[in-house]
Amino acid sequence: MRLSHVIAALDELYPPSWAESWDAVGLVCGDPDQEVGRVLLAVDPVAAVIDEALEWGADLVVAHHPLLLRGVHSVAATTPKGRLIHRMIVNGVALHTAHTNADVADPGVSDALARAVGLTGELRPIVPAADDPRRGLGRIGELDEPVTLREFTRRAAAGLPSTAWGLRAAGDPDRAVRTVAVCGGAGDSLLDTVRAAGVDVYLTADLRHHPASEFAEHGGPALVDAAHWATEHPWLADAARRLAAAAPEAGKLETRVSTLVTDAWSLHEEGEQ
Repeated sequence: MRLSHVIAALDELYPPSWAESWDAVGLVCGDPDQEVGRVLLAVDPVAAVIDEALEWGADLVVAHHPLLLRGVHSVAATTPKGRLIHRMIVNGVALHTAHTNADVADPGVSDALARAVGLTGELRPIVPAADDPRRGLGRIGELDEPVTLREFTRRAAAGLPSTAWGLRAAGDPDRAVRTVAVCGGAGDSLLDTVRAAGVDVYLTADLRHHPASEFAEHGGPALVDAAHWATEHPWLADAARRLAAAAPEAGKLETRVSTLVTDAWSLHEEGEQ
């Protein structure tokens, strides 16, 4: 099938109009008339992922994070991003980005994260979209039964792909948690909203020391901080299933989720006591 048909299906699932104004989503490189048979989905459009795409024979890479988020004046092969663009064009591999438009979709990035860490039943956004309360930033849901923060953190770690970062929690390890808020990717902008939502724990990524410390001092939900990449990776399988179902002639489209760990952190050591 043509790339233009695949992009149309992706834009139906994750409309570019849902993206934040600062974001860069959509087709990055590729000829809309080229034929697409294999689609690789990944969080990061980095060199190792493009290597995987070429080895597998992918015609299209669908990435969550943009390759060219900020304006550039050159894509010369003298820079890492320029080299990636050249490699993809020379080898006929297209690149498409679904970022903040996938974050707020229903279902989107945080729905997949919620299921991965054990939330069941109905989910609702932390910040509903103005035009549709079923979609928006983050998700709030329930565990089947209350567990301790220690046990929830353990289960969440088991449900997410392993990284050097792992998971860390702030709060009484023995406090009971059942109502859980999650946000894939960097979620500290939602701390005040989560505090007012009456949840027991908030799981997200990229929490900084001072905001987390001040949040804990004011009481409220416990915090669980995971690796950015790990909180967004569960969405890839969901996106692959939805694309296969939505694309015309879906039976001719083969999808694959990259399992490469492209989290920025690659080593973790405990300090001496």
